[in-house]
Amino acid sequence: MTPESVSPQEAQKLIEAGAVLIDIRERAEYLREHIPHANSLPLTEITAGKTVENAARQPVIFHCQAGMRTVQNANALTHTASPAPVLLMSGGINAWKRVGLPTIEDKKQPLPVMRQVQIAAGTLVLTGVVLGYAVDSRLFLLSGFVGAGLLFAGLTGFCGMANILLKMPWNRNS
Repeated sequence: MTPESVSPQEAQKLIEAGAVLIDIRERAEYLREHIPHANSLPLTEITAGKTVENAARQPVIFHCQAGMRTVQNANALTHTASPAPVLLMSGGINAWKRVGLPTIEDKKQPLPVMRQVQIAAGTLVLTGVVLGYAVDSRLFLLSGFVGAGLLFAGLTGFCGMANILLKMPWNRNS
């Protein structure tokens, strides 16, 4: 059975009445910005078997960035909060912010590593295309190399660029 979805406004009322809010995004995403009173329990920890502590009769509301991770993992979320009733917040933290509800933001935290990968990959592809036209057509290979790396990451789940970025100084303390 799929858990019921609630709007951010409904979630806020339930939280005020004692419901527990769980943020299933990765820890770095949570540290950069989260909803007040939300507890961090990353999906990677849930899939590894971690459960919601003290899950009782109060509803447990799960949310992510845009709502997709919670919907795709509804069964695992229901199991991790058992025996508490489980709700999914529609639209995640993005919807929460869209309706003007508050978040706690720490701009000193680095961007999530996948956003860093997107920025780096996009920059390298664009650089390869511009240099390929302007300097030497062999520089188009840079774009092809990045594309091959992204394809490999998608097929295997291993992203070399993400691993390199995680070793950068701005990502070491997060």
